[in-house]
Amino acid sequence: MKERVSATIEPKTRKAIDEIMKKGKYRNKAHLVEEALKILIEREKKNEQ
Repeated sequence: MKERVSATIEPKTRKAIDEIMKKGKYRNKAHLVEEALKILIEREKKNEQ
């Protein structure tokens, strides 16, 4: 089961998200954020090694 989270972001970040969403690759903003976090988590794991 997924959990709801909330975040406060800069206006420029919101604009970037909106531009990415226009491309239609992601179902919704939650999908985009989840995919972005997966990339960040993998990067962090690699940096720990």
